[in-house]
Amino acid sequence: MKKIVKWCTAFAIMGALAGCARTAPVDQIHSTVSTGHTAEQVKSAILKAGHQRQWIMSEAGPGVIKGRLQARDHSADIRIPYSATSYSINYESSLNLKASDGKIHKNYNRWVHNLDKDIQLNLSAPQ
Repeated sequence: MKKIVKWCTAFAIMGALAGCARTAPVDQIHSTVSTGHTAEQVKSAILKAGHQRQWIMSEAGPGVIKGRLQARDHSADIRIPYSATSYSINYESSLNLKASDGKIHKNYNRWVHNLDKDIQLNLSAPQ
């Protein structure tokens, strides 16, 4: 009987720790753009990177792009304000990503870091 209690306790602790590992603080990405780029080039790099990563991107006004990623039954919405010198990727909302108290499923951070990486690659490519 004691072994069963020990095993149940061990599984409960492992389950609790596994649940904690799935969320992380929401990353706010702020990137500077090297000189020599126009706001139009930055916008183009953002839209291209979004397309490459299967984000649905749309202009939300001057200097702002909204993005949405749908992955199975999860979705994330972001807002990307940009200029010729910088851009930011800001969390707006999500569905089924365990978002609460400034934390979110770790996949969200991976998705936006990959998007940022592709934006930087697009900006560094010859125009």
